[in-house]
Amino acid sequence: MGDEAVFYAAYDAVLRRWPVEVQSVDVPSPYGSTRVQVCGREGGVPVVLLPGGGTTSAVWFATVGALAADHRVYAVDLMGDIGRSVHDGERLRGAGDLVAWLDSVFDALDLDGVHLCGHSYGAWIALNYALHAPRRLGRLALLDPVNCFAGMSPRYLARALPMLLKPTAERVRAFHRWETGRAPEDPVWRALLDSTATARRSKVVAMRRPRAQALRGCTVPALVVLAERSRAHHAQRVAAAARRLLPEADVVTLPGASHHSVPTERPAELNRLLAQFLA
Repeated sequence: MGDEAVFYAAYDAVLRRWPVEVQSVDVPSPYGSTRVQVCGREGGVPVVLLPGGGTTSAVWFATVGALAADHRVYAVDLMGDIGRSVHDGERLRGAGDLVAWLDSVFDALDLDGVHLCGHSYGAWIALNYALHAPRRLGRLALLDPVNCFAGMSPRYLARALPMLLKPTAERVRAFHRWETGRAPEDPVWRALLDSTATARRSKVVAMRRPRAQALRGCTVPALVVLAERSRAHHAQRVAAAARRLLPEADVVTLPGASHHSVPTERPAELNRLLAQFLA
């Protein structure tokens, strides 16, 4: 089995572990075809989930069941990143192209009044979208967002560089173990992470921090969930900046959580926070 086949087999194995029935759809856009996993209560308020870089829509296996009980859930493979979205259209040059891509996905799925939730790189995209099209959103949940309210840790970036420049399963494992303090608990998820080393991506956009003035003008009710032990940034500084720049937002820190473990290994606390906020 080739590298791509191994990755897609691991991806599908994680999706089979989802606790709800899921329909996979491919949504056209000027940038290419976007894979979206759709599940949950038909007619429920839509929730769109954007994963962190290199994790795909499958990452929400520990959260989707709690959300699907009351919402129609749309989990997206990011354009330009690994997954089953196919970037064979217009170029991705920056945040403007990503929000235009997300606009086209919302249009194709006929979505408005959406609750938008993102983790890490996906949270950065979600925040930029909220600044671009607040009228289309109901609420905004940002899970350990990077380059949104404060810069990333130089040490984290230096540690990630070898994995990004010459990825191998061993380097992916070592980076995850360094950031979280241990290997992933779920063996099926661990196999997907290993397989991402050889998965193809076309363009992960460089993240520029939104301007303070734009953030202070954000009108979408927001929840910011930070990981106390995140090595991607300094959680306390990010929390202080988020409270200053989004004074109406709820800012919560998960004790003991790491950046990479937030969506997969802290489901009880995270699902409770999201359920309360989205209700």
